[in-house]
Amino acid sequence: SVSRTSPNLAFVPACLPPDPVEVEELQHFVSNSKRLFVMTGAGISTESGIPDYRSEGVGLYARTDRRPIQHAEFVRSASARQRYWARNFVGWPQFSSHQPNTAHLVLRDWEKLGKLHWLVTQNVDALHTKAGSQRMTELHGCTHRVFCLACGDQILRSELQEHFEALNPTWKAEAFGVAPDGDVFLTDEHVCNFQVPACRKCGGILKPDVTFFGDTVSREKVNFVHQRLAESDSMLVAGSSMQVYSGYRFALAAREKQLPIAILNIGPTRLDHFASLKLNSRCGELLPLIV
Repeated sequence: SVSRTSPNLAFVPACLPPDPVEVEELQHFVSNSKRLFVMTGAGISTESGIPDYRSEGVGLYARTDRRPIQHAEFVRSASARQRYWARNFVGWPQFSSHQPNTAHLVLRDWEKLGKLHWLVTQNVDALHTKAGSQRMTELHGCTHRVFCLACGDQILRSELQEHFEALNPTWKAEAFGVAPDGDVFLTDEHVCNFQVPACRKCGGILKPDVTFFGDTVSREKVNFVHQRLAESDSMLVAGSSMQVYSGYRFALAAREKQLPIAILNIGPTRLDHFASLKLNSRCGELLPLIV
C-alpha cells in the first residue's frame, strides 16, 4: 500500500543505488525479527524536502554557520523568543505542508503487518503521524504542538499561527534559507517589530512542544521507550547518525541486551563499530525493497 511519490533530493547526500547483496542482508535481518524496534532520524525526512543538520555537503552545518536555538536561551531571553517565533511564523506554512515519503509509509505498513513493534522518531516534523504510524514515540516532541511553560496549557501550532497573524497584520519578512525545524533565516531588523502572544490562560511563555538543544527528554518518556525496547528482539536505525545522546542511549541499551542492530544511513554513525549490519543507502530507496 506504499504510494510511489517522487522524492525531493535537494537535501539528500549523494549515494550509490542499493547493492543487491545488502538488500538481501536487510531482508534477512527484517525477516528474522518478530518484534522490530525502529529508531528514525532526520535522514528519513530529507526525501520529503526537510533539511537535516549533519549530512555532508547538504546539512545545515555544512551549508551555514547557523546553529539551532538553545533551550536556556529561549527560556531566558525575550529577544531570543521573538527571533525564534518570527522565523518560525514565516517558515510554518511551508514546513507544516511537508508530506511523508515512501520510507514513512513503508514503516507504517510494517506496523500494520505486525512486524514493527515500536517506532521511536527523533524528528519533530509529524511525518510519521501523517503517514499513519500509531505505535510510536516522538522522542523530541513535535512542532505541531505548543505549550505554556508556566501552566502547561497546550494549543495546536496551527492555532498559534492565527494569533500571530492577528497580532502582526502588516508585518512582512522575506526569508532566505530554510532550517531543519521549521524556521527560516531572517535579518535582525525584520524581527524587531514582530509581536509574540503570551499564553491566553495565564500570560506565560509559549514554547513549541519540542526538546531544544541543551534540554533533556523527560525521565518518564525515556523509561517508556526502554520498556518498548525490552519487549523487542532487534533494532533498526533509519536515517540517523545517532550523534545525539538522547537517541544513542537506546542503541547502547540494545547492544547491552545483545540485540542485533541494523543501520540504514548515508554516512557514518556512532553505531558503526558494533552494528550487525550497516547500509549506506537512501531510506526511501531501500526500505520499499524489503517484503
